[in-house]
Parts: sequence; structure tokens; C-alpha cells
Amino acid sequence: MRQRLSVETYVKGVLSGDRTTLSRAITIIESSLPGDRLLASQILQSILPHTGKSIRIGITGVPGVGKSTFIEAFGSYLTSLGKRVAVLAVDPSSKQSGGSILGDKTRMEKLSRDPHAYIRPSPTNLSLGGVARHTREAILLCEAAGYDIILVETVGVGQSETLVKGMTDFFLLLMLAGAGDELQGIKKGIMEMVDVVAVNKADHGNEQAVAKAVMEYRQALHLFPETASKVPVQVVACSALEGTGMQPIWKLISDYYVQTSESGFLQHNRQFQREDWLREQIRQSLEDRFYENELVKKHITSADQAVRSGEKLPDEAAADLINLFLSSEQASKFSAKS
Repeated sequence: MRQRLSVETYVKGVLSGDRTTLSRAITIIESSLPGDRLLASQILQSILPHTGKSIRIGITGVPGVGKSTFIEAFGSYLTSLGKRVAVLAVDPSSKQSGGSILGDKTRMEKLSRDPHAYIRPSPTNLSLGGVARHTREAILLCEAAGYDIILVETVGVGQSETLVKGMTDFFLLLMLAGAGDELQGIKKGIMEMVDVVAVNKADHGNEQAVAKAVMEYRQALHLFPETASKVPVQVVACSALEGTGMQPIWKLISDYYVQTSESGFLQHNRQFQREDWLREQIRQSLEDRFYENELVKKHITSADQAVRSGEKLPDEAAADLINLFLSSEQASKFSAKS
């Protein structure tokens, strides 16, 4: 295991914008080792006053839409404006597939070499809660390191969109044109979360198909209720490959940030997200403690077997394990007092 630095060294390195120290600090917050969790907590508490000043943007899209190409083009546009950009990823599917998105760093070759950009793939083999917790913490570290824009990419499908929506200020959905009925690609759940729909691959020769898709999405959005922010959802065309459409998208995001800051929605939304994080942290901590309990470890295999054989219903087996856990915790507390 790589030698750990002191809390002060991590904090000083992060606040100075040192990317190596930032990476090492994120490795600490991703670690499940008890000592590292304590160290992570101390680092995060120390850098907390220096967080919250970035624009947090979530980016998702259908498979094959070109998220990595878009993020590289958009990130490069932002750094050309003098912005510092951090790219993080949420990949809840990795626990099932064992897949890794480390390839994103090589696909975003230009952006990864940009001194004003930082790319951090998500860890694999983590639970949904673990990914969400560590990504939120990584956002805080990147903000403390001076990054103005945090791009959070969803790599998995399903719950990943909800996770990213719950930790960002602005949610951008990338869509394709010319892939059959455009309206079939609209899922009510995700469309109610987005702030901008960007129809990608408006490359030379494909402009007409993209313009048609933009019109159809705009018409479809009239069927949806008003957004919580009160800012209407916009639909735009772009070409990540050719680097076009980046300026209008950035203007929409900037305008949104100004409007929601002035209305108070931005601050209210972040407060709600912090409360949600608290609830998630409680659930995750209790779950970790439950599975680490020696009595639970001793009986969980037999509980699994009883459920698989149909001898017990899952809720009955779960209740038995929880009662064992609670009695064990109570006994430990009593023993400690003695």
C-alpha cells in the first residue's frame, strides 16, 4: 500500500491545485479501509470552507451518442475560455459487469493533456451508494483544488441518471438524430430531470436530420410540466466531432446558473442535495456496520440458503439477521460499560 501523507500535506496540496496530490486524496476517499475513512473525513472537513464555488454539470446520453467526444470538445472549449475543468464519472453498472471506464482517459487524449483539465474515472466494483458517496466527495476536493466547472458523466444506465441529478446543478442530456423515431428515445423519468437536450452529431451532411430531431424534441417537451427551477428546458444541436455548438450550450448553462442563483433555487437545491446525502450516508454506514458484524457474518450464509430453498421468506430472514445484529450491538455496548 502506498504510504499515506499527513492530513496537512493532503490539504495543502489540494488547495494549491496540485493534481498528483488531488489524485492521491481521491484515492483515500475511495478506500474502504477504516484508517483511510478517518483520514478522508479529516481531509474533507479541512477543505470544506473552500468548496461550493464551481458549476456542477451532469452529462448523460443514450449509448453511442458520443459522451466522451462531447466532453472532450466541451471541456476543451471551456479551458479555452480560461476555465479549469474537472471530469468525474459515475458507473453504477460496474459492480455487475466488472467493467472499467479507464478507457475514457485515453479517449479524451487531448483533454487529459490540458493543464487546465483533470479527468478522474470512477472506481469499479462499488455499490450504487458507494459510487455516489465518493463522487460527491470528489466534487468537493476538485472544487477546493480550484476547478471552476465539474463535469459528472453517467456511464451506467438506469439509476445513474438519478444519482448524478442529485449531485449537480445542471443536467444535460445528449441525444441522437436519425436513429428511428426520435420520440421513442424520450423516457419520461429522465426528461423530467434534464435542463438542456443537446442533439449531437450535427456533422456535415447530417444537419437536416438533426434539425428535424431538435424540432420534435421541442414539441415533445411541451407535454412535460414546468421544471422545478422555473427555467424552460432548451433543445440545441451540436457536433462534438466538429466542435460546433459548444458556445450556445455554455451560454445556456451560464444563463441558467445566473437565473437560479438570483431566484434562490440553486442554493435551495444544493441544500436539498446535502440533506439527501446525509440520509444516504446514514443508510450506507448502517449497512456497512451490519455486514461487518461478526454475528451477522456467522449466520448470513444459512439465511441465504434458507431463502434460496424456500424455507424462509426474505423479510423473515432479514428480520432474524437484523435482530441478531441489534442484540450483538446491545451486548457490545453493555460490555463496554462494564
